[in-house]
Amino acid sequence: MTIHREGIKTLTAIAILFFVINLGIFLISGRGWLFGTILGLSVVGICFVAWFFRNPKRARPDENNSIISPADGTILHVDEIYVDEFFNDVRTRVSIFMSAKNVHINWLPVSGYVRYQRYNPGRHFLAKHPKSSELNERCSVVIEDPEGRQVMVRQIAGIMARRVVTYPKAGEDVRLGDQLGFIKFGSRVDVFLPRGTPVEVVPGQKTRGRITVIASWSFR
Repeated sequence: MTIHREGIKTLTAIAILFFVINLGIFLISGRGWLFGTILGLSVVGICFVAWFFRNPKRARPDENNSIISPADGTILHVDEIYVDEFFNDVRTRVSIFMSAKNVHINWLPVSGYVRYQRYNPGRHFLAKHPKSSELNERCSVVIEDPEGRQVMVRQIAGIMARRVVTYPKAGEDVRLGDQLGFIKFGSRVDVFLPRGTPVEVVPGQKTRGRITVIASWSFR
């Protein structure tokens, strides 16, 4: 287990802030109960931030005609919905809600060519809100696999999240299991598949990014 690169600056800034606060309290009150309490809370805070930005080691999934979960979390929706970004047609949607306790790295669910990538600034409704996929800060990436099948992955910032980070750019070749990006502090990831794609998860089911199979191309 390591710290993800997106957490290095945040962790460093928080550590410096806590150091300054604790130094100031020590110089004012010495090693009293106040200093001990603040020092203890500072250590807990730093440990929590480090834990949030954890980067677990997971084996790269095999290319076996499966679509892999892009995130840790809980399946929120499995439905069909009209997508007016890039596709302008009805798609099968698999929504994954990521709570603050989940690993917040996102992974690519398929291999292929990045046909489209777009960041949309927006609001910060609760990630479970029905309209969060359309109104919240988000970034959509469309990957086209060698068979011409297109999958959109949409990172959606939640009520606490204030930054969506996406690595692949349009025109790049990507591989199943590569890192898609990172969403800070509570969020959601939607996967839009061709209509009728067999889905292998149900609402309420827990997922592990880069491990759980959420759908399959076996019908083709």
